[in-house]
Amino acid sequence: EGLYSSYEAGRPGIDPVSLFKIVFIQYLFGIRSMRQTIKEINVNVAYRWFIGYGLTEPIPHFSTFGKNYVRRFKDTDIFEHIFNHILQEAVNAGFVDASAIFIDGTHIKASANRNKIEKISVTKSARQYQDELDKEINNDRNRHGKSPLKKDETPKETTRTVSTTDPDSGLFVKGEHERCMAYVANTACDRHNFILGFHVGAGNIHDSQMFHDVYKKMSPFADEIETVAVDAGYKPPGIMREILSSGKIPAVPYKRPMTKEGFFRKYEYVYDEYYDCYICPANKILKYATTTRDGYKEYRSDGKECTQCPYLNQCTASCNHVKTVTRHVWADYLEKAEEYRYIPKYRDIYRQRKETIERVFADAKEKHGLRYATMRGLAKIKMQVTLTFACMNLKKLTLWKKRAGTLSPTIVALLQNLSWNLRIIPIWQQKYA
Repeated sequence: EGLYSSYEAGRPGIDPVSLFKIVFIQYLFGIRSMRQTIKEINVNVAYRWFIGYGLTEPIPHFSTFGKNYVRRFKDTDIFEHIFNHILQEAVNAGFVDASAIFIDGTHIKASANRNKIEKISVTKSARQYQDELDKEINNDRNRHGKSPLKKDETPKETTRTVSTTDPDSGLFVKGEHERCMAYVANTACDRHNFILGFHVGAGNIHDSQMFHDVYKKMSPFADEIETVAVDAGYKPPGIMREILSSGKIPAVPYKRPMTKEGFFRKYEYVYDEYYDCYICPANKILKYATTTRDGYKEYRSDGKECTQCPYLNQCTASCNHVKTVTRHVWADYLEKAEEYRYIPKYRDIYRQRKETIERVFADAKEKHGLRYATMRGLAKIKMQVTLTFACMNLKKLTLWKKRAGTLSPTIVALLQNLSWNLRIIPIWQQKYA
């Protein structure tokens, strides 16, 4: 009690527990703003009871949390501590089943005007595994008698569309979707929809570029994880290598070949591992030519032989009649993942995505307001995502504990009282407003 000021010395302090309970009300019920949350608490008896305020006590001003965020919570990991503590409670209760984890990304529309944008030049960031890939490329070139490639130290520039309203957001374009400024939250959950970890970034970052950041947050569950289910966006060879090298099995979907209509598919060119070459549908050999800086080995046909080939129009449209087939230096990992795809167990695990991670995103957007960003700036969006997922885990943890009969009778009575008030208050307000 000595930590809080008295009425005689100045304005009374606010209990930090009550302050965070106010925030939990906002994210539990998907209320758009703190201003609206305070309005709801003022007239809702159940909310007042939850934060520990009586019927006649004045509720803190809506700017209180904002001031505390700037002065005390900004650039801290307090929100991650809240999320991790709730998740650990679920783990301790035995509710988390991380034998299979499901990873995917969802976009959150930014609070930014899509017409207030500008084009800027930025340095292209390197891939997470670029050093390992460069080493593998030079080893492969050495095996084929090629000189190693010198490391390209020249910074690569790229043009990026930036919002002048919220510069941290990114332009999201997908198929026929309307273009908008957004953020993306790559998330992992278990079989029971408990959220295990996530990573937030600008909306123009591809899911495959964020996989490493999410996957390394799964380290506390490393001994339990057996299968990692991801969609086609996470199917580059580098990601398959990372999953398989960690001793886990990827559950992936079929990815349609990107070949032009009327031409042979890549799988119709057979790879001969012993002789390190490809055999085309006309039984001609495509020999190794080089290994590119992007990690692809090129196999080329003899243009003189291809000139008289009856399948030429189905094989290549190049002017010199040379067919080139590429194979990534880590293609073995991708082929191993394809083999697992035919095993019923892993095929069934992949099908559970619609019941797990897709359900998590649906609940977050429809019930907790995560469809839209309520603030601006990457740090504040991380806070919104963290608290939303913490509240979702808390709801599930409480429900499961109640079903298992592990909640104390006092907590059960309080939850029933809260549930009754949440049902009766709107009726009371409508009748006596």
